[in-house]
Amino acid sequence: MTRERKPGRQPLLWTALVFSAGLWVGVRAWRPATWWIIAMLAFALAAVWFLRRRPWMAKGLSLGTWFVLGALLIQIRRAPGGDPRIMEITDGNEVTITGHVVREGYGRADGPRSIRRPIDIETESIESAGKIVDIRDGVRLTILEVVHDEGTASGYRLTSAAKADTDSDIAARLKSCPPENLSGDGMRTTAMHCGVSYGTRLRVRAKLHPPRNYRNPGAFDYESYLWDNGIAVLGSAGSQDVEQLPGFVGSRIELWRTRIHAGLVAKIHELWPPQQAALMDAMVLGEDAFLEGGTRTEFQRSGTYHVLVVSGMNLSILAFVIFWTLRQFRLDPALASVVTVVVSFGYAFVTGVGPPVWRAALMLAIYLGARFLYRERSMLNALGAAALGVLIFDPYALFGASFQLTFLSVLIIAAIGVPVLERTTLPYTRGLRLLQFTSYDLHVPPAVAQFRLDLRLIAGRLRKFIGGRFGLIIPGGLARVTLAGCDLLFISALMQAGLALPMAFYFHRATTMGMPANLAVVPLTEVLMPAAVAAVGLGYVSTVVARPAVWVSSWALNLITGTVHWAGGMRLADLRVATPQDRVIVVSLAALAITMLAVRRSRAVVFAALVTLASAAAWVALVPPRPQVRPGILEVTSIDVGQGDSILLVTPEGRTVLVDAGGLPHWMHSSFDVGEQVVSSYLWSRGIERLDAVVITHDHSDHLGGMPRVIANFRPRELWLSTDAPNPELDPILAQARRDGMGINVYREGDQFDYGGAHFHVLAPIREQRTTNKPNEESLVFTVTLAGTTALLEADAERADERRIVEQQPEAQLLKVAHHGSATSTSSDLLATVHPQFAVISVGVRNVYKHPRLEVLQRLQNSGVKTYRTDVMGAVSFYLDGKSVTPYVATVH
Repeated sequence: MTRERKPGRQPLLWTALVFSAGLWVGVRAWRPATWWIIAMLAFALAAVWFLRRRPWMAKGLSLGTWFVLGALLIQIRRAPGGDPRIMEITDGNEVTITGHVVREGYGRADGPRSIRRPIDIETESIESAGKIVDIRDGVRLTILEVVHDEGTASGYRLTSAAKADTDSDIAARLKSCPPENLSGDGMRTTAMHCGVSYGTRLRVRAKLHPPRNYRNPGAFDYESYLWDNGIAVLGSAGSQDVEQLPGFVGSRIELWRTRIHAGLVAKIHELWPPQQAALMDAMVLGEDAFLEGGTRTEFQRSGTYHVLVVSGMNLSILAFVIFWTLRQFRLDPALASVVTVVVSFGYAFVTGVGPPVWRAALMLAIYLGARFLYRERSMLNALGAAALGVLIFDPYALFGASFQLTFLSVLIIAAIGVPVLERTTLPYTRGLRLLQFTSYDLHVPPAVAQFRLDLRLIAGRLRKFIGGRFGLIIPGGLARVTLAGCDLLFISALMQAGLALPMAFYFHRATTMGMPANLAVVPLTEVLMPAAVAAVGLGYVSTVVARPAVWVSSWALNLITGTVHWAGGMRLADLRVATPQDRVIVVSLAALAITMLAVRRSRAVVFAALVTLASAAAWVALVPPRPQVRPGILEVTSIDVGQGDSILLVTPEGRTVLVDAGGLPHWMHSSFDVGEQVVSSYLWSRGIERLDAVVITHDHSDHLGGMPRVIANFRPRELWLSTDAPNPELDPILAQARRDGMGINVYREGDQFDYGGAHFHVLAPIREQRTTNKPNEESLVFTVTLAGTTALLEADAERADERRIVEQQPEAQLLKVAHHGSATSTSSDLLATVHPQFAVISVGVRNVYKHPRLEVLQRLQNSGVKTYRTDVMGAVSFYLDGKSVTPYVATVH
């Protein structure tokens, strides 16, 4: 029997865990650096003192040294952020930037006659109001190229460029702009036609603005994401405002990397049709510029998103194929390991994906090094060493989902998966070696020897029918496939259980279809990766020679996408979950730790530990948390959705009603879904997994644009409307509601009803259906009342409707200001009639409509109304208890 490792002999893993704990404490408990240094020296000296006297105490003190080092390191390292001087000129006024390109971007169609091209620039100087300031910081710049009817873009000939950035013509586009011609000192027409490469110096007239998070609990930290990528501010410019300057600034190595990367993308689009090429870009090179939003969603829903991006799995598959191929040519194991590591690091370099693939390459190098030194059983030690190296280099990586998922995935496999397989299927898999030689039976455990004997007996019977040559191959092959399938099934189930907590916490998904989908997708990826790499390599020789590899990879890709489409299309796959509560997090982490510690105990203990881990995962996925609401209180929360509306109502009996769901106007041509990424995230952070009703006040995109994803995520029971007349904006949502069996209610002026312990009174629109192309005139306006406290929600009502509202003499302590503070609403007569104490305006930062208007703010102030704004304060809640209204502004870090 294979000798097992003794548990607990993983010093580097424990060191990495303790160091991580120090980093976590360091960001929450600031102390002067001298305190940490003194503490670290005290721990280190004490560890040396006890080294010979009490070794166990010396080990504990040395771990304490690493803990203090972590706290010190993260506090002396500058937190991500930009040069404060650049923030002073992000007021929306035009500035002139002189800088150089640090990241190229592929343009995408932005409507039928324009192209958006994102690039990252490192500034050298910025001219603002006649003053030039030397600033070095990162700017993510979006360049808009407008294509006119006569085939020109912003005054320059761009007939081919107008087509070049579509998926079908990207290969020809890149071929027409070879990398060696992109860094020269040509005219800016050439730069705009071919794009600009890394290191190109530019002078750009642009408008800058700081990135801003949606200021709601649970919102994605977009600012930190940009800071992690070296971006301090955002900017936009027209192609006519971009001028290429002489010279090159940057690293020649990075320039060659971008050239190679662009050449590989061009080759992929030359070998595969557009839709397949976009997927190959993502899976092989980590280039996601051509992926559609629907494709990402399907992979996420099916639990197979890890194959869509270049991750540790993709690199591991490629490394395994390289190592195995070299060994088939009888190459020395040490040399094969070195070549594999070199190719893996080269692959990580060319993809340019960043830390995730570099971490995988580092772990692979450490593992192969340990294997060469006959320490391959110390996988946890290798993992600890890799994690420690990454965190020392970048302490803030600890707090990113990418690092946590990568580290946890490998830890689960190494600490649980491998030990369990070593005691179950792995001895039998090793027993299939040299099956024809009976002498090898003496070197395997008795049960495995009996297994080998049984296979030879079966082979003896088969020889009578198929001959002696294939008699042993068939049972041996079937045994290998069966054991491999069992291994894959177990590891897939283990990963689903072990990663249930971070998937729920970061992505609010319970990947219920992950296990069956991965059973097909992972083996197919093992075919696709080497075949695709071979196809690209052979494509540089001849496209004809590359065709067999292209066919194999296309076949694997079609099966992968078919599996993903099937699994992602299942109703069960769309199981979304709220943010786990603290007790669930503690229990899940404890279950994972117990399983790791118990995995080398008796079989009964191991089985119990695995059941505990599965139960914790089921709790995360299936048991809804308790929503964070105040019983007996009417809550009105205006969610920060930018320039739009979304209001959460929680009735005294706990019913949840969402009024509108924000959205972006169609002219922005953005794939950003406010319903999924803003509204849903906020609701999940509150522990809400189901809505009782949703309301669409009128059919403007900034009110209903996010509703389809909200309905899909929260499965509301009812839909309230002001009209169900045929409408291209509203019809798809109505069809979705009917498919989901939702009750559809249309309310007009005069309707009153009780719901969840609150009273609703509809004030607009008028009962007669208007024939108008102004949706604001059909806005659903209503009051919601608890005893002596009332909130008036005006949606986008304008003057005519406000006059009718005034005639009904409503009074309310809280007013949701109409139409984002437009001058067409919130009249003095309305304020004099309603007498609100508080008002809230849902409005976007630096919106093009200049909302809220100064005259509206002045009227509110003159009426003595205390006004809150989502663009300034973020999400604002008001609690109505029947006697008074209490405002609350959420604290968002």
